[in-house]
Amino acid sequence: MPAALDFIHSLSLSDIPAPVRAQAELSLLDLIGVAAGGIGTRLSQIIRDHAHTEFGGHLPMLFDGRHTSATGGALAAGMTIDALDAHDGFNPAKGHIGCPLFPAALMLGHEANVAGRDFLTAIILGYEFGARAAMAQHATVPDYHTSGSWGAVTAAAAGARLLQLDPDTTRHALGIAEYHGPRSQMMRCIDTPTMVKDGSGWGSMAGVSAVKLAQSGFTGAPAITVEEAPDFWADLGNRWYMLEQYYKPYPVCRWAQAPIEAALHLRQSHGLGPDDITSIEIHTFHESVRLAMPTPDSTEAAQYSTSFPVAVALARGTVTPSDISDAAVSDPTILGLASKIKMVESDHANAHFPLKRFARVIITTPRGQFESDWHEPLWDHTAPPSEADLRMKYHALADPVLGHDTAARIEESLSGLDKKPLSALSDQLLRPISA
Repeated sequence: MPAALDFIHSLSLSDIPAPVRAQAELSLLDLIGVAAGGIGTRLSQIIRDHAHTEFGGHLPMLFDGRHTSATGGALAAGMTIDALDAHDGFNPAKGHIGCPLFPAALMLGHEANVAGRDFLTAIILGYEFGARAAMAQHATVPDYHTSGSWGAVTAAAAGARLLQLDPDTTRHALGIAEYHGPRSQMMRCIDTPTMVKDGSGWGSMAGVSAVKLAQSGFTGAPAITVEEAPDFWADLGNRWYMLEQYYKPYPVCRWAQAPIEAALHLRQSHGLGPDDITSIEIHTFHESVRLAMPTPDSTEAAQYSTSFPVAVALARGTVTPSDISDAAVSDPTILGLASKIKMVESDHANAHFPLKRFARVIITTPRGQFESDWHEPLWDHTAPPSEADLRMKYHALADPVLGHDTAARIEESLSGLDKKPLSALSDQLLRPISA
């Protein structure tokens, strides 16, 4: 049996180091906060209406309460999280493991009424599986595919564990998920940002569907990225990629976050205001330069822009969800600053991508030119946020939407989940916000 398949069925929570378990809880909290932040977007409203109308079932949707199927619920939750580009990610994958994984595990785990420890084991297994599936896929295809593509296989792996499929049925589930997963090209959405985004919701849906189909006898093995790329799977159980995820302080593409840090450094160091700035140069890697959307017409375009959030940061000292909402993209001060930005592709930054995302900024003013050093995004795994940082971020996103008391109850239900049923958490999540 391939090592990856054996890992799905043999991993025990007791095998997992305590720091890995603790980080998984924080990643789940972060994903839940981002989902709360994304629930008010048009994207989320449309996809939840779609899931309720088109996917018949008995399961309530995340922060909605209306019923759908496990596949529909995974689609809606995955796209709701992806609606606000603030969730965790993995540099070598150039994408996000948690976004397709968590919705699939939540819906399947709630439907099967699993124990909290089994859910947590599936989540950690999913992060380890997803990291390697992503790297294996990127090594086998010329195009840069969205998180939903390898995320479908990741969701199927977690689902197979939760539903206790036998190894042969699991093998078919992974094969179905890989075959039917959304092999969507990420740079298409970078060049023309729309609601399709990173494909995570579709990948989560495909993974859940694959598990259900395999359980019913549908065949689909093998998954090439799992069975024909052994080098990527050899360190399972020894190297824990759960500890190598990054987090986002700002709700925009990770590729824009190093430019934001460089711009904020100059703003703070030299007391620069919007009226002081004559021109701005951002030197960074190719993919960040491709986020060339100075005049976004929607929150999707604002989130997949480098110049617009950098202009927000220079004007306001930070970037919040309200700063990149549909209602905020016509702000004349921000648009004026964004129009002064020139994007410059850097060989130095290109050479380090995707493991490092470098940027430097040069700002010209009437009193002189100011140039930053090379900056990286905040909260990479090499300089991670503290537990307090992530809990503060969670409440900043969740409290305005859910109310502080509800957000605190969710936080409390996640604590010690290994000693509770999953329903202690999922009953809090799968209800309308107004309840």
